[in-house]
Amino acid sequence: MTETNPVEITRRLIECPSVTPEEGGALVYLADLLEGAGFVCTRVDRGGIANLFARLGPKGARLTLGFNGHTDVVPVGDTGAWTVQPFGAEERDGHLWGRGATDMKSGVAAWVAAAMDATRDLPDDCALILAITGDEEGDATDGTKALLDWMDQNGEAMDACVVGEPTCPDTMGEMMKIGRRGSMTAFFTARGVQGHAAYPHRAKNPVPALARLVSDLDAHVLDEGTAHFDASTLAVTTFDVGNPATNVIPAEAKATVNIRFNDAHTSADLTDWLQAQMDRVAGETGIEIGMVVKVSGESFVTPPGPLSDTVAAAVEAETGLRPVMSTSGGTSDARFVKDHCPVVEFGLVGKTMHQVDERVEIAQIGQLKSIYGRIIRDFFA
Repeated sequence: MTETNPVEITRRLIECPSVTPEEGGALVYLADLLEGAGFVCTRVDRGGIANLFARLGPKGARLTLGFNGHTDVVPVGDTGAWTVQPFGAEERDGHLWGRGATDMKSGVAAWVAAAMDATRDLPDDCALILAITGDEEGDATDGTKALLDWMDQNGEAMDACVVGEPTCPDTMGEMMKIGRRGSMTAFFTARGVQGHAAYPHRAKNPVPALARLVSDLDAHVLDEGTAHFDASTLAVTTFDVGNPATNVIPAEAKATVNIRFNDAHTSADLTDWLQAQMDRVAGETGIEIGMVVKVSGESFVTPPGPLSDTVAAAVEAETGLRPVMSTSGGTSDARFVKDHCPVVEFGLVGKTMHQVDERVEIAQIGQLKSIYGRIIRDFFA
C-alpha cells in the first residue's frame, strides 16, 4: 500500500467502529499501510486493549522523533440524533463526518501520511516512531502506558514526541499545548446514624457535616496561577444521599470533588490538604468521613525550547499563525509521554469532538499533514 492521502486514510479509519475498547480494524489497517511503506510494526496488546508500535529507521538511532495518538473513540450515543451514519465517513459541505473525525482519527491519518512521505528523505541514522493506542478514551491503563512500558523493556526510545490531539479552539494554527493540568477526584462518604426526622436527637445526620466540608472546599482558593498555568480549580461534581423518604434522616451521604491543578501542586500535597479538611470537619461534627482519591495525572509542562519552537515554526509557516503555547484543557496521553521524553501537542480545531454529528473540515486534514511533514523535516534538519 502506498496511500498517503490523509483524507482517504481518515475516511478508512472512521469506517472502523473502534469504540473503546474495540479495535474495530483501525490498527490492522494502519499496520498494513505502514508496513507497505517500510515501517516495522508490532502489536503491543495488553489487558484486552490493542496498541500499535511502528518504527522507520534504525533502533537506537542518533535522533528519533515520535508521534502518539489514538484510534479509539467515545460511544456514538443516540444514533437517532445523528444526521449521518456515525461510522459512514460521509463527505458533505466540505466536511468529513463521523465518530472520531476530529478526535482524533484525522490527526493520526495526517501524521501517518506525512511519515510515509518522509520515508524518501529520512536520514539513515534517524528514526520515526508511531505509538498508536486504542485506550485513550477509556481507563488509559493499558494504552499509551503499555506502549511506553514495552518500549522501555525493548530498548526503544524517543528523543521528542508530538501528540496529535485537537488543540485549536476555533482557528487552525492558533494553539499548541506544552503541558497539561493535573487531574484528581476525591470521593467522600460521611456516615452517621439513621433516625426519624421528628426525633433528630436520636439520629446522627451526616448531611450537614458533608455539606460543610464541600462548602469549605469550594470556597478555598488553591492558587492564583503560575508562569505557564491558569489558577487551579476545584469543582463539587456530585452530592448524593439516596434517601427517598422525607421523614427519615439518612445514615450515609456521599459527595465527589474534582480538582484540576497546576504545577504549584502535586496530587500528594492536595490529598494531604483534603485529608486535613476532612479530619477537621469530622472532629467538629462527630461524623465519620472517609475519602478515596483517584489521580488521573500530574500537572506537567515542557518548557519552551527546541521542540516547541520547531512545532510553532511549522504551524506558522503553513497557517500564518504563531500558535499560543497553552496548558489549558483536560488531560491527554501526553501526561504519560512526558515521563519518557519532551512532548508537545498540536492538532486540529476540536469544536465537534465527542458531539453528535462529529465532523472535520476536509481542507484542514491536508493542512495538518503539511504541518506534520514540516515538523518532521525541520526536526531532523
